[in-house]
Amino acid sequence: MSVAVDVATEGVRIPLARARVAALAEGVLRREGVRDALLSIAFVTDRRIAALNRAHLGHAGPTDVISFGFAPVDSGRVVVGDVYIAPGVARRNAHEHGNGVRQELSRLVVHGVLHVLGHDHPEGEPRYASPMWRRQEQLLRSLGAA
Repeated sequence: MSVAVDVATEGVRIPLARARVAALAEGVLRREGVRDALLSIAFVTDRRIAALNRAHLGHAGPTDVISFGFAPVDSGRVVVGDVYIAPGVARRNAHEHGNGVRQELSRLVVHGVLHVLGHDHPEGEPRYASPMWRRQEQLLRSLGAA
């Protein structure tokens, strides 16, 4: 198995060690049966994620996580992807939903990796009952991040 996960912070501080972030991502990849992957996880400012949101998704304003998968997941292929997380948005969402910031950031790491792997969910309230959301929460528990 050849999995490489790079974790960077671009002008922001996070209350999780980079090694923990990488371990979460590697755990998701392993549990999803991925043998070969190159994954980048960048924690960015609200301004940077808002620019990515507008340029790539056509949405205004910052969001909590954006993922890009560059190679399809099937036998014999390498998964390549980027995950961008905005800790500022995550902090606000954590407070709004009564979660801890570390837990929220861990959830976004798992969520972002699942998106890279091709998982998706509906928008709005139905997302919380979607198969992707259920898998995300199951992974968080099994990885000790719930």
